[in-house]
Amino acid sequence: MKMYFHKVVALSCMTGLLPACQSASDKKVGGDETIPVTLLQPTTIELPRSYVADIQAIQFVEIKPKVEGFVEQVLVDEGELVKKGQPLFRLSSENYAEAVKEAEANYKQAQAELEMANYETERVQRLVEKQIFSSIRLDQVKREQEVVRMKVEQARAQWQRAQMDYGYTTIVSPFAGYVDRIPYKVGSLVNPESLLTTVSDISEVFAYYKVNESEYLRFKRAQLKGENLQQEDNVELVLADGMVYSHKGRQETVEGDFERGTGSIAFRVRFPNPDGLLKHGVTGKVRMLTRMEDVCLVPQKSTFEIQDFTYVYLVDSLGVAKVRSFDPIERYQNYYITQDLQPNTAIVYEGVQMVKDGMSIRVDTVAFEDVRKELHLDNLQR
Repeated sequence: MKMYFHKVVALSCMTGLLPACQSASDKKVGGDETIPVTLLQPTTIELPRSYVADIQAIQFVEIKPKVEGFVEQVLVDEGELVKKGQPLFRLSSENYAEAVKEAEANYKQAQAELEMANYETERVQRLVEKQIFSSIRLDQVKREQEVVRMKVEQARAQWQRAQMDYGYTTIVSPFAGYVDRIPYKVGSLVNPESLLTTVSDISEVFAYYKVNESEYLRFKRAQLKGENLQQEDNVELVLADGMVYSHKGRQETVEGDFERGTGSIAFRVRFPNPDGLLKHGVTGKVRMLTRMEDVCLVPQKSTFEIQDFTYVYLVDSLGVAKVRSFDPIERYQNYYITQDLQPNTAIVYEGVQMVKDGMSIRVDTVAFEDVRKELHLDNLQR
């Protein structure tokens, strides 16, 4: 019991001494060290943003035959630039040519039968007028005439269908573009499910990139206010080798829905491609400048994080440091962008690890222009 009493007394003494020791240490640090402080200034910057892009041709179609047959001729080569309507493949057409002849003959036969039906109708009409035949006979031949007329329409449709099938044996390009790989060679049996090749029009390309919901809302609000117009016409494309594409793109549209799984939505940028450098399916990144006005730039070394919160030390006119959390809009390189902190707010610039909440410090003011140069903001600030 006595031993337990002595432990409690010792622990109480140590607990009482800790604040005094900490206070003495704080005063020593505050008295011996000069802490750099800077005043936050509102600024306008154009922040570069990059997004992974999926690049596609403005027109891209799969070429498949509409009829079954053997490949008789391959009239183009892989990678060749073709014109609209230029023949690409020819399939065996003997059977389809015979079908055209047969359908034409059936059509002409049906026309002859219709002529005979018309003549018979006229003959019966005259006899009915002379009261030789009854009107019932006239109704009968008129119905027979209508049946023959329908037979003619059916034969004409079959003839036209046979002509179309015969025409499908020559496969042409639907537009001007580049031919992709040709897997089926001469002699291959193909059907409407066979992919003969693809044709892509890359005179211009689309670059699709995805943003999250908060970025989408920020962009749309700025767009509704008439802002970001310069950004929309000034989009850059960084290619896979790190080089910047020589032509600027224009942001055109956005998809209608957010993806359920990722919570993102895709924007589309159109790039000219006069030299044909970009191909369908290449990779790259779109890069643009986002203009942010009246924001404060907080150096990363002036902050510290606890769990999911970011903090700085504010310094009042008496040199007392007070801890304060803030919400960064974005982190870029070695600083945070925020609108939580008021202009001309003094913050501890360096040495936050030496400062405690409520400590009186000796202030050494660093001009914000010097901070801006150290953060390399000359190329971003406008």
